[in-house]
Amino acid sequence: MFVRNLHDVELTDHFVEWGNGTSHRLLTENDGMGFTVCHTIVRANTVSLLQYQNHLEACYCIGGEGEVEDMAGRVFSIRKGDIYVLDKHDQHYLRGGREEDLVLVSIFNPPLKGTERHVLDHGSGSTY
Repeated sequence: MFVRNLHDVELTDHFVEWGNGTSHRLLTENDGMGFTVCHTIVRANTVSLLQYQNHLEACYCIGGEGEVEDMAGRVFSIRKGDIYVLDKHDQHYLRGGREEDLVLVSIFNPPLKGTERHVLDHGSGSTY
């Protein structure tokens, strides 16, 4: 058993500034659990085109607000208590709220190494 907190992660390379927010990689591949848990912040008024070709992801909103949009143009509002699931390596737009950041608990399977970073300046979006 172990205990880890956000401050501990901020002192490591598992605290990632990913361009439009931050990710505390609380549980990673080296922990041997078979999945990753992240505390993710999506900054207000940002838009990110993302896709995880090597991971499935579920995101549970614990604060703030935002949106996720699929490539068919369907927009889903995300607020505290909502979960969205990318169960087919879905490319998507992730938006922080107009007034506030979106705060998520993100679960990845298989697990992340913990140091992956998005590259948001590609027109095709960021993937890893």
